[in-house]
Amino acid sequence: MYASTIYQIFPDPRMVRIGVVIVIGIIIISMTVTMYVYTQYQTNFISINAGEPVVIGPVEYTITFDGIHKGNEKIIETKSDNTFIRIKIIAKNISEKKTVISASQFYLIDEKQQKHLPVYGGISTDLVYEGFRSSDHWLEPNKPVIMTTQFEVSYNDLNQYNIIVRPSKQQSSVDTAVICITNC
Repeated sequence: MYASTIYQIFPDPRMVRIGVVIVIGIIIISMTVTMYVYTQYQTNFISINAGEPVVIGPVEYTITFDGIHKGNEKIIETKSDNTFIRIKIIAKNISEKKTVISASQFYLIDEKQQKHLPVYGGISTDLVYEGFRSSDHWLEPNKPVIMTTQFEVSYNDLNQYNIIVRPSKQQSSVDTAVICITNC
């Protein structure tokens, strides 16, 4: 014979109430722990304008718009129908240990919210990377480094362009900077 109600399975109603309270308690505790972990690892977006310093992890960045150019017409593989947006990056390690910055930490977001990665190579002979051509550059404590990088986009003077700066894996920070470089 099958039981049709829970009271037939557990004849003492106090046991049923205790079981329900335990299940509800477990659900509330798991939701609380989940919300705590979510808030600890949620990305913190910091919005600023070009030229203002921002701290991401142990590095203080100051990024400025450094102009546009059409590429180096003398080098055939660098001719482009698009425009190159050049930015200047001043990075200073404010911690006591060496830290790394990588070219993959920087993105340009155009007016269509599309992400563009930095472009390197023989595009312009006046760009100085000084150790930044490779994927990683080590920053010594309290020594600022000035670098230049560029992004290839369909440039329009009226559009707003933003630079996204993310921390490297070594820096393990939840901060991300959104830096407006044109038409803020």
